[in-house]
Amino acid sequence: MDLTLLRDCVHCGFCLPTCPTYELWHEEMDSPRGRIWLMQATVEGTLELNATVAKHFDRCLGCMACVTSCPSGVQYDRLIELARERVEHDVRRPVSQRLLRTLAFAVLPRPKVMRATLPFAKLAPFRAFRELAPPWREAVAPPRETEPSGARRARVGLLTGCVQSVLFGEVNRASARVLAAHGYEVTVPFDGCCGALALHAGRREQGLAMAHRAARAFEAAGAEALVTNAAGCGSHLKDAGVDLPVSDISELLAGTDGPARSPIPLRVAFQDSCHLKHAQRITVEPRALLRSIPALELVEVAEQELCCGSAGIYNLVQPQAARELGDRKGRNVAAAAPDVYASANPGCLLQVSAALRRAGRPLPAVHPVELLDASLRGGAEKLTLRR
Repeated sequence: MDLTLLRDCVHCGFCLPTCPTYELWHEEMDSPRGRIWLMQATVEGTLELNATVAKHFDRCLGCMACVTSCPSGVQYDRLIELARERVEHDVRRPVSQRLLRTLAFAVLPRPKVMRATLPFAKLAPFRAFRELAPPWREAVAPPRETEPSGARRARVGLLTGCVQSVLFGEVNRASARVLAAHGYEVTVPFDGCCGALALHAGRREQGLAMAHRAARAFEAAGAEALVTNAAGCGSHLKDAGVDLPVSDISELLAGTDGPARSPIPLRVAFQDSCHLKHAQRITVEPRALLRSIPALELVEVAEQELCCGSAGIYNLVQPQAARELGDRKGRNVAAAAPDVYASANPGCLLQVSAALRRAGRPLPAVHPVELLDASLRGGAEKLTLRR
């Protein structure tokens, strides 16, 4: 780990109010500033990297809210990625944690395994798996090739993802239709995991290798760019240094003229996912897409900067903290009194939907691109509403 990166932190404390775990516990070692102190001490040899220290790195959601709030430009995203890699190699976690992580990586990055095991999720030995398992099933896929409507702009590859392809298949189908409606030729040559879950959990080399494997599949299919509709995947692929340009679907569409839109008279609460807002710095584009839909009322959720607690596999390996944050986000969403809850990341949709169900206030959960797709196809009756 580079000491220069660590010493960029001047310990000003601007990150503290934006850090979810500091907001929960008000413990210095569970803040970005405190974790950087721990990193530096372990690198310099004044502190042993043991299970006690590793616990504070594991508690970090990796939401990157501290990155956007830091006046010194500290690369905390890079630092926590390297710290977790060291923990993964050097620290032996308790048996229960090892089993939980093994189960998560045996299922989540493998769509075929996930599809086969999902009906039995309520029997899982870990409560977090049981709580998060949604009541809907959407293991449907878009066509391998979708021709553009009108003049062809470019040939793009759509990443369908692992969790997305099993639980939110309609999001992928809507994405392909919307891209085609805006003149893009869409290819879907790869249906595996991009490695974001692995990198987020400390398996850095594995995560980067998976990203490059995915990118090569799109290159071989003649894609000129790679399009993602899951914020965590997009952030990972942009940082992994793949050869293809990577865009979130909202980036690609927000500045593009498209077909006429039909009204969708719904009040929609849009939640910024952390890896869209903080990691990719994308906030305007998804809102612009939603505002382009006639009769749709866009409402903001309080505490947009605060993570919902999903964060890769965080809601599985740190279930209590994730539950508290999810319930808090759920209350904020419900307080906006929407007809529909929208977010651009499958983890957020699962996490907040589970919180709303616990509170007895379930709401339909959709990706913004599904609303745009329904508008292009005739109106709200074309929208798939999942609770």
